[in-house]
Amino acid sequence: MSETAEKIIYVTTNGPESPEKATLPFKLANAGLALDLDVVMALQGPAVYLAMPGMIPHVPDTNTSSLKQMLEVFVESGGRLLVCIPCMEERNLKATDLIEQAVPTSGSALTEEILSAKAILTY
Repeated sequence: MSETAEKIIYVTTNGPESPEKATLPFKLANAGLALDLDVVMALQGPAVYLAMPGMIPHVPDTNTSSLKQMLEVFVESGGRLLVCIPCMEERNLKATDLIEQAVPTSGSALTEEILSAKAILTY
């Protein structure tokens, strides 16, 4: 991805309880990475559980994709995974509870990302 790539942010609030809704933003995010965009995935609410290393295997596969595979492609392709700190605190999660690629992020830092994005989609 180039330094001048347009940024798109996917905000998801769906976690393991809703596999299809949790998976869809990752499908789109990976498509954005394939288009050489700067792609950010922001996990909020129950979606923060998706950043836990042991959780992804428990999310059932949808008809076409495995969330585990999509997450691997996402981070290997340069996607950035931001995790809401207040949402983590609400669930008693710490940074050490998350996968290595997940970045705990404050509301103000996410707002800065949003202000610099070309598009924001929420799921």
